[in-house]
Amino acid sequence: MNTMDDWQLLRDYATRNSEEAFRALVDRYAGLVYHAALRQAGNPHTAEEVTQAVFIALAQKADRIPRGAVLSGWLFRATRFAFSNVAREQIRRQRREQEAVMMENILRPDDTASVWEQIVPHLNDALDKLPRKDREAVLVRFFQDKSHRELARTLGVSEDAAKVRVARALEKLRLIFARQGYAVPSAVLLATISAHGAQAAPAGLTASVASVAVAKGTVGTTSTLTLAKGVLKIMAWTKMKSAIVIAAVALAGAGTTTLTVKVVSHYREESIWKNITGTDFYAELISARPAVSIRPTRFTREAADFDEMQGKSIGVYQPFESLLAKAYNVSPCRVLALTPLPQGDFDFITSVPQRPREALQKMIKQKFGITCRRETRETDVLLLTVKRHNAPGLKPTSSKAGSSTSSEGIGHLSRTDGLIDYLIYDLQYYLQVPVVNRTGLAGRFDVDLTWDDEMKWDGTGRYYFSNPDGLKQVVLDQLGLELVPSREPIEMLVVEKVK
Repeated sequence: MNTMDDWQLLRDYATRNSEEAFRALVDRYAGLVYHAALRQAGNPHTAEEVTQAVFIALAQKADRIPRGAVLSGWLFRATRFAFSNVAREQIRRQRREQEAVMMENILRPDDTASVWEQIVPHLNDALDKLPRKDREAVLVRFFQDKSHRELARTLGVSEDAAKVRVARALEKLRLIFARQGYAVPSAVLLATISAHGAQAAPAGLTASVASVAVAKGTVGTTSTLTLAKGVLKIMAWTKMKSAIVIAAVALAGAGTTTLTVKVVSHYREESIWKNITGTDFYAELISARPAVSIRPTRFTREAADFDEMQGKSIGVYQPFESLLAKAYNVSPCRVLALTPLPQGDFDFITSVPQRPREALQKMIKQKFGITCRRETRETDVLLLTVKRHNAPGLKPTSSKAGSSTSSEGIGHLSRTDGLIDYLIYDLQYYLQVPVVNRTGLAGRFDVDLTWDDEMKWDGTGRYYFSNPDGLKQVVLDQLGLELVPSREPIEMLVVEKVK
């Protein structure tokens, strides 16, 4: 069993219910999960409960984890999600106390034990802020104690590329600590994590975890099973966004077939939403029957998001501009309203099997009496141009996956294997201004940008990012690309009342 890779063990467990295969996985990763939980909880009992819940979640999810997934990264994120449901107020109090102690102490570069004690309460948060691939590199290299060669094999890259990724990830980790006020030299951080990262689980824990997990929680405590269910719900909702298709759908060339959208009755529309809890939108979308629904939101701002799969889509707490953008496949900053738009925020689901965007368009027209058309209009834009060739941050992709992935957050943008047009899409999201590609660059690139930023909300409840100049500067410094203000004719989505 120990010669089988993680995916083979998962498949063996999922298809044959092999307890031996699952126990091999627990043996490999229980130490990583337990100590990730212990670092955050500071309490062995809580850490053991979290570990149990994470492996129950893994057992239930075993048949859906794709080949090529880095299991240490999956388990780390599951641990984070599990812990978010445990003793939040207690942990906040512990963190405040630990931070107060740290502020009174000075880091001693020659003492890794002292450094570890001071950074360990903040380590999970710092790891979580890393881009996914950098986080996986650190977890495999240091918390699983793998060589660069083993890391390269796990990530599917060359050994040199694995070394570069680890070095880059550690530098980002150092910068995260520095921004929080903890100045740890690079060499000290490397020595500290090397010395203290990989730790074994407590004696007897792996056996109890495996036996309960393979039973999928049926013999565990109620609180542990509830925690495991919470992990799966959050993981279903919080996931990396995959390739973003930039080109708008050419509706004019789709033929002349009449699309019929059945009007959804009040009763049926309510029944569509009755199982939506605010944590399991993705799972509800998977099982949704064919329907189209738009309603004033029943959620809070914290729940705001959008998900899409297999032609189905769901959005919650979406401003009307975003609803139009989803229906017509354009950026919200390219929506030009010639009539007042409905105020407030909305929830929507479209799960019809054929031409779902047109179904959503028709429902918008029915409910709100507005129609949209694409039209070239002169407007304020930013031109993306090449200021400096061969900038270090704009690298030809090293990915062999053949599809783009992205990770976006406040003050962070990472994209792998993406066209420049994909970067345009990302920049429009942060800057909320149309961006036009004037680079002339072809091919696919990897980019990874970090800058100081903050999401804020205006008086109408719309969000914006507070530091657009910071993003423009990092695009120039790292990618060698400049965003130049201009006024250009571009295609806009023009919105007006139905006549």
